Amino acid sequence: MTDSVAIIGSGLIGRAWAMIFARAGWDVRLFDAADGVAEAAIPLCAEGLRTLAEHGLCPDPEAASGRIRAPEGLAACLDGVGFVQENGPERLDVKQALFAQLDALAPPDAIIASSSSAIRCSLFTEDLPGRGRCLIGHPVNPPHLIPLVEISGAPWTDTAVLERARATYEAIGQVPITVLKEIEGFILNRLQGALLAEAFRLASEGYVTPQDLDKTVADGLGLRWSFMGPFETIELNAPGGIADYCARYTGFYKSLAADPAPPAIYEAPATEAILAQWRAPTDLPARMRRRDDRLAALRAHKLSKKD
Repeated sequence: MTDSVAIIGSGLIGRAWAMIFARAGWDVRLFDAADGVAEAAIPLCAEGLRTLAEHGLCPDPEAASGRIRAPEGLAACLDGVGFVQENGPERLDVKQALFAQLDALAPPDAIIASSSSAIRCSLFTEDLPGRGRCLIGHPVNPPHLIPLVEISGAPWTDTAVLERARATYEAIGQVPITVLKEIEGFILNRLQGALLAEAFRLASEGYVTPQDLDKTVADGLGLRWSFMGPFETIELNAPGGIADYCARYTGFYKSLAADPAPPAIYEAPATEAILAQWRAPTDLPARMRRRDDRLAALRAHKLSKKD
């Protein structure tokens, strides 16, 4: 029996999820509250799957796209599925209303996951009869090229459901990580936020241009981080590993931590100082396509070099 998934919300993230599940052999049903959006998403998914195939990331794009359809109505979309991936607007009231519908209509053993990037699961599932099967499955944009998925449950989410969700994401080719306790922003955005805060401070206060700061990450930190994380990085940067690194540099990093970035870094005048030096691209869609092309090539390279 073919596994089936309901993708609720057929925008950029929903379409990416549809491609990921279809590529892995799942029967995919698309739904969107806006008329015609789910149907229009099918040829876009087919195009995206063909692009993935060009990079060796989808062995049979035609078969995969043939597994994606758009049933009429939410109930038909959810009928008999084993997994639900919700991609609605990032608003608490919308999540609450939508999850009430999903919990009422989805099969009782189906996992219901939200792609929410900031709203904690407990805030929109507490009053649901099936709250134990609800969780966050937060992807990274674009999900079909960046495989990380953050799994975060509420205090009442069933442990077995979290384990099933993790196994599902692994089976479809993603790289899940588990958030052990609920926290605002989950893991990735908290790490990204810490780096962005210091980047805004350094550039807006005149220590470095925005362009040179980007080079520092793209051609410095980012090269290491493309295949290992910060703990492995420091493990390999000192003869005695992590303990040795901490012994050597604790004083230095403590002094930096004692001088945190100011809270107004994302507002004027800090943003004005950065934008005055930043040259915004005139061909943004083309730059986004180049980003996706390079990410696809990197993803294919990493898959070919797995330890």
